[in-house]
Amino acid sequence: MIPRSDADALALVVFDWDGTLMDSVARIVNSLRQAIDDIGAEPRSESQLRDIIGLGVRQATQALYPGSDDAFTDALARAYRLHYLELDTTPTPLYPGAEQVLEQLAGRGFLLAVATGKSRRGLDAALEQTSLGRFFDATATADEHPSKPDPGMLGYLVDRLGVDGRDAVMVGDSSYDLEMAQRLGVAGIGITHGVHCAEILLRHAPLALIGSLGELPPLLEPRGSS
Repeated sequence: MIPRSDADALALVVFDWDGTLMDSVARIVNSLRQAIDDIGAEPRSESQLRDIIGLGVRQATQALYPGSDDAFTDALARAYRLHYLELDTTPTPLYPGAEQVLEQLAGRGFLLAVATGKSRRGLDAALEQTSLGRFFDATATADEHPSKPDPGMLGYLVDRLGVDGRDAVMVGDSSYDLEMAQRLGVAGIGITHGVHCAEILLRHAPLALIGSLGELPPLLEPRGSS
């Protein structure tokens, strides 16, 4: 269990989406690779493409192509969205147990939210596809807020839901998720089935690392419960 001075006060669980709840990493990488080819940019390796998953489109573009201008960024974003949302057919299943874990946490009275590097259009499409939207009390996307690891997205969710940051936890698969939480003073839990390995996640002092979503609910049990 997570060591908390008052575990009963934990009120809000915020999830990243890609690489945390949905196994969409392969489709993101494929769509990025095809978009880069479409606009005639210099190719990037799979490891480079995986590493930027979780960032907003502008921050991701700058990481891949430092110094690129707005026209380049816009062209890459348009091409990527075309492939991810319309052309690429790589499956994007939920990770095992995702729906059951959300249902269990909601049933225990937790507020649930999403903080994602996806666009609003992309997240809304994913929520409709998976029918998971019913579980979330609020969501935040990278085209509505500063990109991770800026804490603004997470701060918005905490404020929107009226929760003290000390009573929230952020669950994510990337260093950007955990750094965002760390910068806001929110507890972080890293999950290792996504884009960043345990060694990278540990750099941001998560309270715990888990290998699957099914490991999460027991961590959130108040101490002394059976």
